Amino acid sequence: MKSLFITMVAIATLVACEPKPDLKKVAKDIRQAEEEFAKLADEKGVAVGFYEFAAEEAVINRGGLIKGRDAIKAFYDPIEKAGTKFKWSPDTVVVSESGEMGYTYGKYQHFEKDSLGNLKVASSGIFHTVWKKQKDGSWKYVWD
Repeated sequence: MKSLFITMVAIATLVACEPKPDLKKVAKDIRQAEEEFAKLADEKGVAVGFYEFAAEEAVINRGGLIKGRDAIKAFYDPIEKAGTKFKWSPDTVVVSESGEMGYTYGKYQHFEKDSLGNLKVASSGIFHTVWKKQKDGSWKYVWD
């Protein structure tokens, strides 16, 4: 019984001593991931951007749920081929107390080509992305 008590105290002490994450740094890392995501989608195409920054279990809601990296890429491939572009930037980053998840939101613009081939704003609004820290320390979105 005494050894059980000592074990319980030791476990409680270890848990209590676990260092708290630097939430400002985590927020900065998530903002950087969102900005790199937007940059890649602009430079290499929306299908590549959404694929590369998606966690394996990622889900997007585009009038219905699209689940998984491959399905997300397949959804965006024809949209990209039509010359559609998206531009966005995070205005806000919120981080969980554990530092393992966070979310961003901000403004986006959706561009489509007109009859002359010029990009014109087709729509704009607010985006919301949920980010999860991966085992390798990188940030991938799990919801968009």
